[in-house]
Amino acid sequence: MIREFFYIQKSDRKVLLTLLVVIVSVFTMIFLTGGDSTETTTQQKDSSKSRTNKGNYYSSYTPKKVERFTFDPNTADSTQLLRLGLQPWQVRNIYKYRAAGGIYRKPLDFAKLYGLTVKQYRELEPYIRISSDYMPASTLANDKESFTRKEPKDSVTYQRPVKIKETEHIVLNTADTTSLITIPGIGPYYARKIVQYGNRLGGYVSVDQLDEIDDFPTEAKKYLVINNPSPKKLNINQLSLNELKRHPYINFYQAKAITDYRRLHGAIKSLNDLRLLKDFTPEVIKRLTPYVTY
Repeated sequence: MIREFFYIQKSDRKVLLTLLVVIVSVFTMIFLTGGDSTETTTQQKDSSKSRTNKGNYYSSYTPKKVERFTFDPNTADSTQLLRLGLQPWQVRNIYKYRAAGGIYRKPLDFAKLYGLTVKQYRELEPYIRISSDYMPASTLANDKESFTRKEPKDSVTYQRPVKIKETEHIVLNTADTTSLITIPGIGPYYARKIVQYGNRLGGYVSVDQLDEIDDFPTEAKKYLVINNPSPKKLNINQLSLNELKRHPYINFYQAKAITDYRRLHGAIKSLNDLRLLKDFTPEVIKRLTPYVTY
């Protein structure tokens, strides 16, 4: 009975199959045509919105007003430099140059600023004023005035340091910045660097260690001597990895090699115990020997 109920003649089956194909084709065309139409409409809206936004952007943009006034590139702050028409990244480069100890000694030095065009420099050059404090010290060679300058009212005296003679010497490990700046070729900057590096080392054992300071004037070493060096020693069997790598002669990999050796083999009795490790060359061991204990 069921077979007879659902039985369809062959001619009827062809009609139904044809109708089904037509219906599927119609829906497929509607789907494809409708999707393209929707996408086209969306793109048109986005394009229209983009044109509208672009128009608003350019209509609301106000060019930055450039001002001209006298300035010292050694002391001018960021607000002044931006008002002169410099870009923010150029201002950052000026700050980095000054932080590294750089000095603009003459107006032409400012022309070396990265990104500064010839036109910009020529417009700024008449307004550059370099303070006499930043002029080369060689300009004082023919100065017949005294090195002592007195203020007219407050009787405040500024005394320039008197440099020591070639036959005089200063003990490196006991010298402070005040005595170090009396050495020819040493100013406040290198005086601070000498003291700071000595503190990091734990004391100097050789004058040649000053060569490890960037751009140190080697001619100044002849005025310094080492008397009875007694550097501060590191107990490499007790200090942690972070404490070890604070020393200028121990990097992260060397500190890790020391802690790994202690963990695997026990206490270190001599730096020669580490000589088979790639990070401890004979030169490293020799340089580090005065500063370690066990």
